[in-house]
Amino acid sequence: MQSIIQILLLVLGVARTFIFVHFIMSWLISFQVLNIRQPFVSQIWHGLNRLLEPIYGPIRRVLPAMGGIDLSPIVALLGIEAIRIVLFNNM
Repeated sequence: MQSIIQILLLVLGVARTFIFVHFIMSWLISFQVLNIRQPFVSQIWHGLNRLLEPIYGPIRRVLPAMGGIDLSPIVALLGIEAIRIVLFNNM
């Protein structure tokens, strides 16, 4: 049972890393540090969007409109941390 919990914690850590990378990339693209027209940046950006949309989509449907501010990554990170706490306490 402990190995299953460790695998779940590993998956949660990878998801958390992808969310952080997506969050940082969105800021760098907004401030025009990264150019979305570059093929490498575009591939990473669209790949992360496709990968994280199943997580962000349900959260965006529940959250009210915030005038252009997307809080779904923060809510997703809070959810991941809550799941990590539950897994650590049951380990």
